[in-house]
Amino acid sequence: MAYQSLRLEYLQIPPVSRAYTTACVLTTAAVLELITPFQLYFNPELIFKHFQIWRLITNFLFFGPVGFNFLFNMIFLYRYCRMLEEGSFRGRTADFVFMFLFGGFLMTIFGLFVSLVFLGQAFTIMLVYVWSRRNPYVRMNFFGLLNFQAPFLPWVLMGFSLLLGNSIIVDLLGIAVGHIYYFLEDVFPIQPGGIRILKTPSILKAIFDTPDEDPNYNPLPEERPGGFAWGEGQRLGG
Repeated sequence: MAYQSLRLEYLQIPPVSRAYTTACVLTTAAVLELITPFQLYFNPELIFKHFQIWRLITNFLFFGPVGFNFLFNMIFLYRYCRMLEEGSFRGRTADFVFMFLFGGFLMTIFGLFVSLVFLGQAFTIMLVYVWSRRNPYVRMNFFGLLNFQAPFLPWVLMGFSLLLGNSIIVDLLGIAVGHIYYFLEDVFPIQPGGIRILKTPSILKAIFDTPDEDPNYNPLPEERPGGFAWGEGQRLGG
């Protein structure tokens, strides 16, 4: 019964969140038994001169050895990726995949200049940033110590990284890419004279999008899908 319940819960995770989270967990498991991080990290010379193209992907999948930092990142990745996919990207899987590709592309470009070898944590911060800007009135509680509204969450996470002695370059990169996406997708198109610059390629829509749901459907607020207490959210007035 426990296996069936776990399997059912796993299958209920929306497809992009399920695929990315699973890939991250399996990559970490593989590092424990089969491969080393040296075969995964972002190295432009090995990518472009020795055609180790897989590093463009694997550097987003490894979050370090199993421990507090790994679990912390996995919980935030799963949680905010799922809330985005079930919230503002509901029924728009192709647009969600395009955000992944756009964010990953920008981070790869920036990664050439900031000497980062793994970009998964920055990608998580990007997801958190986009969710937080689309849910500005959600009140957050971080470890039961801090209360603030959602747009401050990425900065709180950066401060937490600083307290743990980690480099904040990773967090700043995630915030920067998240803001670029949010501005181009949510802000600039509605400005006077603004246009929609980011357009999901039709091939992605053909692959990922299903027939439209009820045209009168309005997405529910992007509440948290799980019971984690790290970065807990509650809507104002809720």
